[in-house]
Amino acid sequence: MPAPEPVLIGVLIIFFLMHIVFVNFMVGGAFLTLWYQLRGLKEKRYDDLAYEIAATITANKSIAVVLGVGPLLAINTLYTVYFYTANALTGAFWISIIPLVITAFVLTYIHKYLWHQMERMKWLHIGLAIVVSLLFLFIPLIFLTNINLMLFPEKWGTIRGFFSALMLPNVFSRYAHFILACPAMTGLLMVWLFRRKNEVEIAATGFERVELIRKGYQWAFWPTAAQFVIGPLALLTLPETQESIHSVIAVFGVAILVSMGMAHLMFTETRRPAETIGKSFAPICALMLVVVGLMGAGRHLYREAAVAPHRELVRAKTEDYMRKVEEANREAAAKGGDVRTSQ
Repeated sequence: MPAPEPVLIGVLIIFFLMHIVFVNFMVGGAFLTLWYQLRGLKEKRYDDLAYEIAATITANKSIAVVLGVGPLLAINTLYTVYFYTANALTGAFWISIIPLVITAFVLTYIHKYLWHQMERMKWLHIGLAIVVSLLFLFIPLIFLTNINLMLFPEKWGTIRGFFSALMLPNVFSRYAHFILACPAMTGLLMVWLFRRKNEVEIAATGFERVELIRKGYQWAFWPTAAQFVIGPLALLTLPETQESIHSVIAVFGVAILVSMGMAHLMFTETRRPAETIGKSFAPICALMLVVVGLMGAGRHLYREAAVAPHRELVRAKTEDYMRKVEEANREAAAKGGDVRTSQ
């Protein structure tokens, strides 16, 4: 270990949560950009709004990539056998993440920086947004399938590639949970963005500031409300483990309760008059931070419970092997030889 295990666990959880927030902004930004571009075909100001949201995607993409390095290194170190076995079993799809990500990022830059030049090729421009959105939908699915697969060593012998790994329990409910988080987090990003813009920048969108903030809260609230169905479904479809997961259920239960308070504030904001809208932004963000932290903790507790039995088998086998090596060394020493532990 290059560092104490608790430090690596902290790196894994904290940096993953930071990473996934900006992934949410990136993916949700792509969805909202496409949505408002389509609406912009009939009403120009929605196209201008789409441009404002599209301008955030490349920055959020860069931050997400940089923050993803920490958890990737930590998971390689803490779960080496599990992570690399899952990588091998999903094979070509896992390695395809690299060209898919490159393609998605290049198209995102083209879509953003040629926005005005493609005004007369609107459907081609929208086509780029559709391709980017589809890529941003598929790449996280590969990641999630791989990370899910690494938790279940008992299933490895039955896996015959990505699509069989995709059929393991919990993949699609967890994926739906992630997808809903993207527009919800991007909605809060919209609120932050349009609260801080000056009057000239707001006027350029064709909307009143209060309209833009209200739209952001609506995007934050409705997917969050849907999570009260998808979240418990994802929890109930978690495969059973030999270890107790009562602590996991307790952590996720608290997260649901905190989410209820947050959703209430979001809904209240959608109905506030212009002079007070945005009043609860800081408390909403604070509660979201708590929810994200609880989700990260619960995710780690379940991961540990899932791999613990296999780790125990590995530990027992390693101890048995080392005992036999020591016995052989003693016997060899008595005869003037030595047994190497190079296996």
